Formats: sequence, structure tokens, C-alpha cells
Amino acid sequence: MGLKFICTSMSSVKKKNKLRKSILQLHKIIGLSTGLVVFIVSITGCFWVFKDEIESFYTAYKHVIPLEQEFIAPSLVKTIAENEIPDKVIHGVVYGKPNEALEVVFYQAEPDLFYQSLFINPYTGNVLKRVDHTIGFFSFILDGHLKLWLPDAIGSTIVTYSVLLFFIILISGLYLWWPKKKKNRKQRFQFNWNSKTRWKRKNFDLHTVIGFYISSFALALTFTGCIMAFNWFYFIAYKTTGGTKVPQFIMPKNTSALSANNSTKPIYDKLLSKLQHRYPSAESFELHYPENASTALLIEAYNTKGLHYDIDYLFFDQNTLLEIETPSIYGRYENASFADKVIRMNYDIHIGIIGGLVGKIIAFFASLVCATLPVSGFLLWYGRKYKKKKTV
Repeated sequence: MGLKFICTSMSSVKKKNKLRKSILQLHKIIGLSTGLVVFIVSITGCFWVFKDEIESFYTAYKHVIPLEQEFIAPSLVKTIAENEIPDKVIHGVVYGKPNEALEVVFYQAEPDLFYQSLFINPYTGNVLKRVDHTIGFFSFILDGHLKLWLPDAIGSTIVTYSVLLFFIILISGLYLWWPKKKKNRKQRFQFNWNSKTRWKRKNFDLHTVIGFYISSFALALTFTGCIMAFNWFYFIAYKTTGGTKVPQFIMPKNTSALSANNSTKPIYDKLLSKLQHRYPSAESFELHYPENASTALLIEAYNTKGLHYDIDYLFFDQNTLLEIETPSIYGRYENASFADKVIRMNYDIHIGIIGGLVGKIIAFFASLVCATLPVSGFLLWYGRKYKKKKTV
């Protein structure tokens, strides 16, 4: 009976060791093949976290002297913007605080990407600045983060699948982090260096100890990245958290058949002032002009500065200004379920803004440490693969 127990125990240990070796091999192969991608995505992510703060040092044109008068009407803004940039599609107009310039966003993906903004004085209609978002430092950073500065079809595919593989690396790394011997567990939680500690040991500790402490944040960054990268991942995340609505953005159709507006001015000129009174604490409103005669009018009410998850997506019949309900998760925030909020918070979690400045700092350092993991991992592999043989 005792011999049988010993044999069973030895067999169990061998299976565990074999499993551990297989996971280690998988960890190494995936790590080496995706290391450079993870490094680039992580480093560029560090810069993107503080994009707004960095840009604030050189965007004085976004601010104006407030006056005791109404903002110019959306229809006039449309005319001014289209005269300045003709034959391009206006994505929306952002109406901010009394001391902020209006931002007219032009966006067109086909046939060539066109993404520019006009900043306009909300009281006089004067054009203050024209900004091309496809050039400059942060455009360079975003291109690296999303597609490694490669053609979109190639680079975005490499990045999306590398992010998914990095998620697997993190899970396997947590499994490998747990030491086989109980006496070694304490060392996996802290650095125990002295003057005789060799660089290989220090590098191993950097990879394992720091990797463990950052793992929860790294998993959050990677998980939210996967939600943005894969539709199937997005759908599964929504449904597994209890989602019942349509998890895509839906632009409703008008509920009325004919225009009830007899004025020469568009009826949506009347809507903005009403919403400003209804939402006195809103940070800004983004108005999207109707795409055609049958689509609804969309206004996004930003309730918290810098955050996206609690935006109220408001749809109105462009003929009557009656509000239209949407079956999508992108409607009024007060109507959002837990699952809706999980998806709507995804981007804010990914860049850390969900936690304010503290959250951004955490996201910055988490991304920075993620960039070091492929480096220390490569040095571990290189040190073992090409270790010096002892001379006799």
C-alpha cells in the first residue's frame, strides 16, 4: 500500500514537471516571437496615456475670452467649416465651456484618410487654427501603437494577435512564477540581492518579481486591448457579463416622415441651447449633423471631463426634435446595465483615465514595466542558451 502511494506520488510529480516544462517552452516561444511587438506597443502606450496633458502646453488656440452672448448656431458653424475645408465630411462639432473654442472634426477614411480639426471662436465664427491629426508626434505614436508604422493591413494584424498572445504569456508566466519548492517562495515576492548577486540572478528577479506585481495591471491593459482588437472577444466579454442589448453603435432612423420645420434655418439650431439648459454641468456637447434626410440627429453629452464611458448618446428626429430610443448599449448612461458599463468603460480603463491622474500614472508605469518584460525575458533565454562553459 505504501509502495503504491509512493509510485502514484512520483507519477504525479513527473506529470507536473512535464506540464511545467511544456508551459515554459510555450512561454519562451511566444515571448521571443512577440517580444519586439510588445515592447513597441507598451512604450508607445506610455506616451499616449499623457497625450492630453502634454498637448495642453502648446494648444492655447483651444481657449477664447468668454463673452456674455450665445454661441453661434450649428448651421453657421457648418457653413464656415465647409467654406474653409470644402468637399470633406464633417464628423461632428464639439461645443465646450464658455472659454473654449468650438472644434469641428473632419473625418473620412476612404479613399484616403482625412482627419483634421478646425478650431473656431464660438462667438465670432473666426477660424483660430487648423490641425491635421495625421501628422505630428502623437500621430507617430498612435501609428506605432496600432500598426508598428507598417501598412495597416499588415501592422494592425501583427499587433492584434501579438496582444492576444501576450495575454497567454501573462497567464503562463503566473503559473511559472509559483516556485516548485516552498523555501523559494519568499524570494519570488522580493529582491534579495547582495554584493555577490550576479547579473543573471538580478535579471531573473526583475523578470519574475516585477512581473508578478505588475501582472494584474498588465492583464487589465491586455484584456481591454483584446476587446478593442477582436469583435468576437468584444462580444464574448459583453455576453458573459450579462449583456442583453445590441453591443454595437446604432444610428436610428427618423420617426417622422416629413419635415415639420417651416424656417429656412435647420431645426437642430434650436436643440443645442435646450440641451445646455437641461445639462448645465455637462463638460461639452458633440453634435453630429444628419447623414441624410432619413437618419436621426446625434448629440453626445460629455458628463465628465476626459471620460468616455458616461457619455449620454442622445438621438433626435431631425424634423421634430423628438428624442428617439436606441436598442444599443450606446444610449443614455442612466439606462446602462452592468454589462453595458463594462464595455463602455473599456477605453477609459485601457488608458487609465478611469482612475483620474492616479489611474493614468498606474497605466503609465504598468505599460512601462510591460516593455521591460520582453527585454529581461530575452536576456534570460540568451543567458541560458549561450552560457559560457566552465574551463577545466
